[in-house]
Amino acid sequence: MTSTVHHHLPRLSHRPARAGLTAARTDGAVAGVRAEAVTTHSLWFGALRLTTGFVFLWAFLDKLFGLGYSTPSAQSWINGGSPTKGFLSSVAVGPFANVFHDIAGKPWTDWLFMVGLAGIGIAVILGVALRPAAVAGTLLMAMMWAAEWPLAKHTSAGAASMSTNPIVDYHVVYAATLIAIAYLGTRYRSFAEDKWLQIPFVQRHRGVLS
Repeated sequence: MTSTVHHHLPRLSHRPARAGLTAARTDGAVAGVRAEAVTTHSLWFGALRLTTGFVFLWAFLDKLFGLGYSTPSAQSWINGGSPTKGFLSSVAVGPFANVFHDIAGKPWTDWLFMVGLAGIGIAVILGVALRPAAVAGTLLMAMMWAAEWPLAKHTSAGAASMSTNPIVDYHVVYAATLIAIAYLGTRYRSFAEDKWLQIPFVQRHRGVLS
């Protein structure tokens, strides 16, 4: 009898240990999967943030230096050209055409446009001040949408407006992307944002500048 009891005791005593080991392995595997998912999401978010920011920064650099793509060197801002005159003065659709004609090429218009492009591009690339960048970018896209007025089928001269989509065009997509980046930025911080949040002024106005 005694030997039989002793024969079974080791098996009974090892069951809790084995169960605990299995649970620990399961928890570790789940944690590893979650960590891998977070890393993957962070990489994709970083790629989206960098590429979106570069769209705005490139537009700024091209208009500033005249890199020869959409802006010839002779028409660059540093050579006396206007970043807004060509585009706004050619607006031929929508109810705000005359308003855009009036502000086309004005110094304050050029400065606001260029500062907006640079600020949005740099902020999004670095991952700092994403909320202000999203607000500024959405306003900029809304104004450009109003200037191109995708709802119109024809220009004031009767020519085709060349609108590709009257409801969702690239201005809407860019604005939605900026808003999504600002929202997701609270989950996936960049190295620059960690430094940015340590600035006392930013800490005091974190709700606005983060």
